[in-house]
Amino acid sequence: MQKFIKITGAREHNLKNVSVSIPRDAITVITGPSGSGKSSLAIDTIYAEGQRRYVESLSAYSRQFLEQLQKPEVDAIEGLSPSIAIDQKTVSRSPRSTLSTITEIYDYLRVLYTRLGKPYCYKCGAEISTQESGNIIEAVLALPEGTRLQILTPIVRDRKGNYRKELQEMRSEGFVRARIDGEMVDLTEEILLEKKKRHTIEIVIDRLIIKDGVDRQIREAVETAFKYSDTVTVNLVKGNRDILFSRAAACLTCGISYPDIIPRFFSFNSRAGACPACNGLGYENLQEDSPDIEEYRTCSSCGGFRLRKEALSVLFHGISIGQFCSMSIKEASAFLSGISLTEREGFIARRVLKEVRDRLSFLTQVGLDYLTLSRPSVTLSGGEAQRIRLASQMGSSLTGVLYVLDEPSIGLHPRDCGKLLESLTAIKDAGNTVVVVEHDEETIRWADHIIDMGPGAGVRGGWVIAEGTPSEIEENSNSITGRYLSGRTSIETPSVRRPLAKFFTVRGAAEHNLKNINVRIPVQAFTCVTGVSGSGKSTLIFDILFRALHKHLAGPRDIILQPGQHGSIENISLVDKVISVDQTPIGRTPRSNPVTYTGIFSHIRDLFALLPDAKVRGYKNSRFSFNIEGGRCEACRGNGMIKVEMHFLPDVYVQCEKCRGTRYNHETLEIKYREKNIAGVLDMSVSEALQFFENIPQIRRRLEVLDDIGLGYIHLGQPATTLSGGEAQRIKLSRELNRRSTGNTLYILDEPTTGLHFSDIQKLLHVLNLLVDQGNTVIVIEHNLDVVKSADYVIDLGPEGGEQGGELIAEGTPEEVSRNSRSHTGRFLRQCLLKVNSRG
Repeated sequence: MQKFIKITGAREHNLKNVSVSIPRDAITVITGPSGSGKSSLAIDTIYAEGQRRYVESLSAYSRQFLEQLQKPEVDAIEGLSPSIAIDQKTVSRSPRSTLSTITEIYDYLRVLYTRLGKPYCYKCGAEISTQESGNIIEAVLALPEGTRLQILTPIVRDRKGNYRKELQEMRSEGFVRARIDGEMVDLTEEILLEKKKRHTIEIVIDRLIIKDGVDRQIREAVETAFKYSDTVTVNLVKGNRDILFSRAAACLTCGISYPDIIPRFFSFNSRAGACPACNGLGYENLQEDSPDIEEYRTCSSCGGFRLRKEALSVLFHGISIGQFCSMSIKEASAFLSGISLTEREGFIARRVLKEVRDRLSFLTQVGLDYLTLSRPSVTLSGGEAQRIRLASQMGSSLTGVLYVLDEPSIGLHPRDCGKLLESLTAIKDAGNTVVVVEHDEETIRWADHIIDMGPGAGVRGGWVIAEGTPSEIEENSNSITGRYLSGRTSIETPSVRRPLAKFFTVRGAAEHNLKNINVRIPVQAFTCVTGVSGSGKSTLIFDILFRALHKHLAGPRDIILQPGQHGSIENISLVDKVISVDQTPIGRTPRSNPVTYTGIFSHIRDLFALLPDAKVRGYKNSRFSFNIEGGRCEACRGNGMIKVEMHFLPDVYVQCEKCRGTRYNHETLEIKYREKNIAGVLDMSVSEALQFFENIPQIRRRLEVLDDIGLGYIHLGQPATTLSGGEAQRIKLSRELNRRSTGNTLYILDEPTTGLHFSDIQKLLHVLNLLVDQGNTVIVIEHNLDVVKSADYVIDLGPEGGEQGGELIAEGTPEEVSRNSRSHTGRFLRQCLLKVNSRG
């Protein structure tokens, strides 16, 4: 086997005919300024070619279901292994998806509860036992005289198929009625069921009225029903209410019967197990396609556990499957370690529990032990989602694979970064090659090999500036990364902190894991909120502070999300506007892009509509919109790309053959400004456009802001779906910066350094300090020590994540926090400040 993956002549996006070798069975970090070509090399060239070769290796039969994937712009790649990309966008965004379902832990728990769970009555709490025919007959006879009822028995319960054979057998045995999927049908008529849908078929054994002398008829009906199933359903015609009886399990006190306990009984994606009130979603009135669950109330019927009450009454060592999933990874691991199994339980559950424990261990190793198993995937950050997938791969036992990761350290406190690096090393030691796109200093120093891209972004990038070991990169004078690693260039610590005169105070913060804390936040200053993952940072700043200020400023009628639990906020009038700049996408389809979001595109379309050729043809500014009929390409409806469903692979987008990705029709593209048509303008980077529109003030000013915050490399028309969370956040920030500042505004940012190189962090800090100098207040949730040391004030929460977090550990200047012995942040901050002082 070759010792290197050799890439020759890579020209994808801004890559300048790059040729480079990546050592196999090693960890290689690709770094460099934002937009320098790191992802173009790692994801769009190396991984994309690996995926294309995989599809080509499939049989002709399999390939007929797949679109031919486009070959990356590269001359040759030798020694390429099967490739797996672990990025930040591949976890399901369905409200049904949770941490336990993504990692398959829930599948094993369903098996565990099926085999070893003990059912209890949800009404009286008594243990469920078997029920004889006599008990069932007595219960039916106890119904009021004159009650009209039907006795049914299920022959199919929530399974796929058309069941023609089974229905014919029932006809031949003399049955004439059935209830299929809740609807009564006549068996003498032809019944056509969809084969790919789940169905429940219940045969009507008899119909009768409670009266004297009906005993024998009931007995015969019940005994006949038990020939086909262990379950009998008594349907009360008035009100169409069912009473379920089971020969397998029932409460002798309340008469409540349970159906067969099978894995599907614990599935909230099946009618057999899902809570009927919320349909297994855990929230009231939540829709299947809803991307945001925070504005919905927890289901009052199931308490957010998603399952019907019968399933939640099956206990394993005293807890239900819902209670198990409400535990954090750390708590679940401790619970399983603390239980004592009988010999029988150990024999039955040994394999299942091993799989659960292994997965919990892998999640702990990547720093996610604070997450609960029931955590919906739509609420996970990009970094958390990526580390969950990494944990899943750790248990896959694959060898000879190329793993490509995109900034796995995002969202990790320096304390936890070491765990992540040890996990990457374990994957490498299993005989795999790991390629990581990363800016984190600790990760860069951990690498076996470094490829430093640059020297700039966009058209100014795309070259390999340096490659080698971390020490070799440090000594390379051409490498910007090397200069920061060696200390020749650094982000300076402010020599003087701003004076802190006024504060507003959050009192009694007790939402989620916060421990009734009081927190002071300075006004007209730069504050950094720190702490390990899950310590309560977002709960304090977003769920309580932002929502409370928004409610105060906007009024209660305009509020969708209520503030989290707290006592009061003092001096709330010190700010007159609050703006949250988070990392949610600026749009969920390829139609959204930086210039449409920031409003720049309106000015560009106005400019094109004023051109002489456009006026002659009668084109208005709407002609240059790709969202409206007239100027757009109708083959792709202005998308430029066509979505192709890959069935058992992720969907891909391929370029529209008619417009070649330009989004517009031929007539629209004939209109040009300075030799560029509208598609050519959208294809420009921000830096290129800044020069191109230097004489158009209303366009130039907005582009300057994007360039100032380190986004000079992104393309004006770059689809929102391709932007990272950090890029989306900085685009939002640029829109806010373009608005006229009145001072007294509170800006809240969540990890704004995501995706930023050392040199780009310097630009971001300049912009944040500019906002404060204008009389505004800036609060940043951040782990990056270069940002933390640059703040005027630090609020550190902890000491750990989850239930062991939520305390105020330290507050004050960076120097004061660095001297706090309880603070994990303080320990790393002290090392950072000492390093700076030693350089001085």
